[in-house]
Amino acid sequence: MYLTSRQRELYEFLRDYIARQGEAPTYQEIGRALRLKSTNAVAKHLKTLETKGYVRSPWGNRKRALRLVEHGTPSFTIPLLGTVAAGKPIEPIETTEKIEIPRSLLGSGENFALRVRGDSMIDDGIRDGDVVIVRRQATAEDGQTVVAVVNGEATVKRLYHKNGRLELRPANPTLKSLFLDESAGTLEIRGVVVGLIRRFQS
Repeated sequence: MYLTSRQRELYEFLRDYIARQGEAPTYQEIGRALRLKSTNAVAKHLKTLETKGYVRSPWGNRKRALRLVEHGTPSFTIPLLGTVAAGKPIEPIETTEKIEIPRSLLGSGENFALRVRGDSMIDDGIRDGDVVIVRRQATAEDGQTVVAVVNGEATVKRLYHKNGRLELRPANPTLKSLFLDESAGTLEIRGVVVGLIRRFQS
């Protein structure tokens, strides 16, 4: 189940503390580590983790009785930096939101997420409203799906190098490629798409 960045911070503190000390921290220790002003605030956060299935308190509020629940798929929190166009380029919109994703979706190095707007990559399975996971890097190989900024506007497309020109190719037969002079410096690669998250409607 999804954890907010604050809940993830608490869970990771508990995990690291128990690994070092062999027992859970007290409410006071948790409060100091997470800068929480009262034990009631600590208890509220722990109750949320328990409700979500990440911790157990077998003996109620007994000191150091807290136990972590191991989850089979490790997950990590990465920044959701805003929206990217799968269509005509749009101005980059940056946010400070965080998103929790399975480790299996991450590439090596630094990763971030972007929400897709448009359907130019639909034949590659990237739909409007999806979240793409991006490995931050400034170069890409032919055929890789990249997040690029063109004249200050962000887009996601497949990248190809052709005779000194760059092609940003959509995966939608109704749309045309964008061609750029490689030496003009009008294109900046921000990263390569390494994963995808889709939330289905219930």
